[in-house]
Amino acid sequence: MRQVRIGAGAGYSGDRIEPAVELAEIGDLDYLVFECLAERTIALAQQARLKDPKGGYDPLLETRMRAVLPACHARRTRIVTNMGAANPLAAAEKIREIARELGLAGLKVAAVLGDDVFDLLRGSDLPLEEMEGTVADLGNRIVSANAYLGAGPIAEALAAGAQVVVTGRAADPALFLGPLMHEFGWALSDHEALGRGTLVGHLLECAGQVTGGYFADPGFKDVPDLARLGFPIGEVSEDGSVVVTKVEGSGGRVTPATVKEQLLYEILDPARYLQPDVVADFTAVEIRETGPDRVKVGGGRGRPPTGKLKVSIGTIEGFIGEGQISYAGPGAEARGRLALEIVRERLALTGVAASELRFDLIGLNALHGAGRAQGSEPYEVRVRVAGRTDSLAEAIRIGNEVETLYTNGPAGGGGVAKSAREVLGIVSTLIPAESVTPSLYILEA
Repeated sequence: MRQVRIGAGAGYSGDRIEPAVELAEIGDLDYLVFECLAERTIALAQQARLKDPKGGYDPLLETRMRAVLPACHARRTRIVTNMGAANPLAAAEKIREIARELGLAGLKVAAVLGDDVFDLLRGSDLPLEEMEGTVADLGNRIVSANAYLGAGPIAEALAAGAQVVVTGRAADPALFLGPLMHEFGWALSDHEALGRGTLVGHLLECAGQVTGGYFADPGFKDVPDLARLGFPIGEVSEDGSVVVTKVEGSGGRVTPATVKEQLLYEILDPARYLQPDVVADFTAVEIRETGPDRVKVGGGRGRPPTGKLKVSIGTIEGFIGEGQISYAGPGAEARGRLALEIVRERLALTGVAASELRFDLIGLNALHGAGRAQGSEPYEVRVRVAGRTDSLAEAIRIGNEVETLYTNGPAGGGGVAKSAREVLGIVSTLIPAESVTPSLYILEA
């Protein structure tokens, strides 16, 4: 049975680059996929594009392309990525520029456009998914609105001869499904095949997670050589089954357990995993180890899509100011608690206008509140005070008050860090799929 080898070169925007280079050079791949977008990532990218019309794509795009393009071009490995973020066309132009510099004449780069639906949504009465109200209620707080596109435009770009395909906001599994549709001739109406391809994409999309990253728990789930973690390869057969593996000798581990954890990762309902192209069903999936670092997965199914696309909306949610300081030695916890009370009172006395405030001792109550395991007092604590404000100036005042503990607080404070930043929130809505029309631009080096 014919197979396609797909490697995952990234699972998020700031992921390691060396494992992708390893895949490009010795992974014997047909496709190398970089999945680099999260909901907040694209909102940040839209802000970057507002400052620079030629920006807005992934900040590591140039570094990644310089690292893998020569090997991929030499080995006829095609690249698919959503590193276009808020500006896929500018990203494609940058890749073409890099290809020319590297002497890769004739390289075709496709940009998939159409996910930016800001103008379509602005002022609409579409209901929000996570909260009461409509898109119109967000007013001028909206900074971005991007629909999750499906795999069709990616398959179309590959059919047009593109060796690199750059998208903006596309569904994560679609980056892998598109190549499978192109290679195996799966039609958009073949929902069973699309369900199986979506399963493949979901297993590979987070890169190192399925090879032992985020899985490791010393003494319970040991994973070797995580500092040299190898990223996954999917050996996909025409029937949609896949063997998940990695480069021999690379760090990490592929087992039924690592695959099962990734299968359930971020899945609300395994029977109804909603995607632009299909409603995937993972309830009949079968997982079987076939050798060291080789796990075969099959049994994905699919039904027709809902006809709606999710839209991720980035909104301005004010500012966060934060300050931290450490105390160590005998009585560290008591001094840390006194520091928190001092800052709490100071913020009230000086009238800092914060809508939310947190007062934490990191390692004691920052994650789980007041409850903690009984034991001896800690020998060191890290004080953290953070608050949400409506202005940057007010946010700065929070960190400044923590800094004054150096000379106006308990003995022995040190290592102050403070910051103030704008906060981007994410909400979503649904729009009719027919209201979005993707388009392709193909550039040649």
